[in-house]
Amino acid sequence: MKEIVVLSGKGGTGKTTITASFAALAHKKILVDCDVDAADLHLIFKPTVLETHQFFGGKSAFIDKDLCTACGKCGEICRYDAVNLANKEINKFLCEGCSACSHFCPTGAIKMEDDLSGYWFISHSPYGPFVHARLGIAEENSGKLVSLIRSKARALAEKEKAQLIINDGSPGIGCPVIASITGADYVLIVVEPTLSGIHDLKRVVQLANHFNIPTGVCINKIDINPQMADKISRYCTENNIKVLGSLPYDNCVTKAQVAQKPVVVEYPEREISKKIQDLWKEVEKALS
Repeated sequence: MKEIVVLSGKGGTGKTTITASFAALAHKKILVDCDVDAADLHLIFKPTVLETHQFFGGKSAFIDKDLCTACGKCGEICRYDAVNLANKEINKFLCEGCSACSHFCPTGAIKMEDDLSGYWFISHSPYGPFVHARLGIAEENSGKLVSLIRSKARALAEKEKAQLIINDGSPGIGCPVIASITGADYVLIVVEPTLSGIHDLKRVVQLANHFNIPTGVCINKIDINPQMADKISRYCTENNIKVLGSLPYDNCVTKAQVAQKPVVVEYPEREISKKIQDLWKEVEKALS
């Protein structure tokens, strides 16, 4: 079993568009969307949800009003102004779950309870089994949720005897990205030919190198800035990173997204679809 993770330095580079097309082109695979903070692969797949599970990412403090004497100790200790003594309540959105108030409460009125942070799903999509999640607004522990759904995807792949996991990773280099790539077999970085794009590319390359994961690059919308695209290619050559493909800008990508289909399915004869097919062949070679 192999796992490829598609990454980008920021959102909007075309990472999910390419992942969706890979899902349509690959065989015997499991699909997983690890961009749990802003999951959108399901918008293209239109999956049928088979299982829904709760995700408890941390703990929040709650006051037992019957035990609370409104002594004010918790308010003095809380550095986040989460305590409302007048109502004997703690603001869930301000509470950081540090448990200091619970520890110092003289009557034991404050308890730490599991915080429902989101949901994760196992679904059926037109392109194969699909594991994805939805993290609640302003919730933390996205890395923990990513690790969870990756483990579920791997277990599902073993059950289905799938040979490949296609992982739509999070953008950037933060905790959810680290959770997305740890133990993966290959990272494909999607980059736009802009000054910020090459800066982001270097950061993601450094992260992948830290974990000793083989890395390739796809330059998307290459024709919007050929000079910067050449600069990215030179950087890759100097650092022994293979550019597996270059894709032109085409507004049919947006039309395919509106139709909720991968571009290689909705517009198979367009140049960009043929380029993505070539890109997938290069990815398969890299994984073999």
